[in-house]
Amino acid sequence: MRLEGKTALITGAGRGIGLAFAKAYVAEGARVAIADIDMDAARKAAGEIGPAAIAVEMDVTRQDSIDTAVTEAAERMGRIDILINNAALFTAAPIVEIERADYDKVFSVNVAGTLFTMQAVARHMITRGGGGKIINMASQAGRRGEPLVAVYCATKAAVISLTQSAGLNLIEHGINVNAIAPGVVDGEHWDGVDAFFAKYENKAPGQKKKEVGDSVPYGRMGTAADLTGMAIFLASPEADYIVAQCYNVDGGQWMS
Repeated sequence: MRLEGKTALITGAGRGIGLAFAKAYVAEGARVAIADIDMDAARKAAGEIGPAAIAVEMDVTRQDSIDTAVTEAAERMGRIDILINNAALFTAAPIVEIERADYDKVFSVNVAGTLFTMQAVARHMITRGGGGKIINMASQAGRRGEPLVAVYCATKAAVISLTQSAGLNLIEHGINVNAIAPGVVDGEHWDGVDAFFAKYENKAPGQKKKEVGDSVPYGRMGTAADLTGMAIFLASPEADYIVAQCYNVDGGQWMS
């Protein structure tokens, strides 16, 4: 019960990794606000978890939606102690085929969404006092470039940089900002990822997924459950002296 009595806002938590975080936090004694652009998914997820979870609608590309969701979560739960910036999009294309509209969309969610949700929650934490924990979801893609994944890699590199700057700035208010960089994580999103590579690398459906899974030193792709331990740790008092760091949870794919 390392998070007993704490409250958390988790973006993109209607499914996948965000939902796994929400369930893990509740198991550790926290109450959670499941924020998602898909309100039906958010309500379903909250229903699965039970009375310790609430659903709030949030579109991280719109400032009014961010502000409304943060205010609603704080009012309904009494406060926000923890934020996980999990909402994100993936895209892939060769450099000469990248479209500005796609670039704008992915940066709007992955970078601006992370920054301005972090800002809104930090303002709340500073006003009510007592500090807090903010966890941004980066990626091993933010550690290096990839031939077909320039835009997504750039967004996750930006998340790591934002984590470092925000961590140094907000710790004066007792707010610890850190990040998690997963490797390849299995889940429904991989159908879309695999389709990009099937298109641009002329691979059969499922081939890229098998290749990347086989390349992980641990011997398999990660799962959402593999990430929850780090998410719990970084939100707990055990991580009070950790500031502006990005932790790889990737089965050994990247060393830093």
